[in-house]
Amino acid sequence: MKLKDSELILNDNGSIYHLSLKPEDISNDIIFVGDPDRVEKVTQYFDSIEFSIHKREFKTTTGTYKNKRISVISTGIGSDNIDIVLNELDALVNINLQTRTIKKNHTTLNIIRIGTSGSLQKDLPVNSFLLSTYALDINGMLRSYPTKNISHPDIENAFVMHTNWDKKKSYPLVIKNSKTLESKLISNLTFKGMTATAGGFYGPQGRVLRLEVKDPNLNNKIDSFSYNGIKVTNLEMETSAIYGLAKLLGHRACSINAIIANRASGKFSENPDKVIQDLILYTLKKMVS
Repeated sequence: MKLKDSELILNDNGSIYHLSLKPEDISNDIIFVGDPDRVEKVTQYFDSIEFSIHKREFKTTTGTYKNKRISVISTGIGSDNIDIVLNELDALVNINLQTRTIKKNHTTLNIIRIGTSGSLQKDLPVNSFLLSTYALDINGMLRSYPTKNISHPDIENAFVMHTNWDKKKSYPLVIKNSKTLESKLISNLTFKGMTATAGGFYGPQGRVLRLEVKDPNLNNKIDSFSYNGIKVTNLEMETSAIYGLAKLLGHRACSINAIIANRASGKFSENPDKVIQDLILYTLKKMVS
């Protein structure tokens, strides 16, 4: 079936609409960062650069690191941006853009997110690396898709009961990472946990400036949740969307964060830039090991 022009939107040069990419511009091994300025903090270690483009918050650079071809893409902030990036990357490898038809042979992408986050647990120290074994979606974007086969109702229901979750909010969704990528990234330098993905930075993450939040105790309830040893270790705005869409589209995804703050203890890293750079180098080396 040929996809309609209104559904698969292309630019005049044949590139995919938001990312302005063509299939040959990306590798099957991809690093996600949030900030466009962080792309160069990764690619500065590359042996060579073959392609780079920047449109809006989406910057893509493809090159080689120790003979491995890697693309680095900035996604901007939030799960809505991830919805754009994952769907358009999948289209690049699994849809024939010229005929607008889905390819018979599926291509799997390997996606690693390098991010920064604050810890919710006192025993997850500042300046550490956190690998997200699970993602907890509390923003609702994934509910636009059929999620039954990727969800974990036992954890979700326990979380809803523990937090007395507002029934008017989107029902929480729990998604696992790619165990294949986890096995490449894990070491004695990494902690593991469940990352909660909120739909905003202030109210959705319990921050109060001039607006009060509906449930001022929600963060404490999230922090104290535990299910068979699984705890919510950090809160950010992208991981669950990456995990969910990757699972639904048949790709592998894993998120690893530099912990630059601990909200439980009130501590903040004295040198967050160094922690981030250390994590970038750690991840690159694991990708080629």
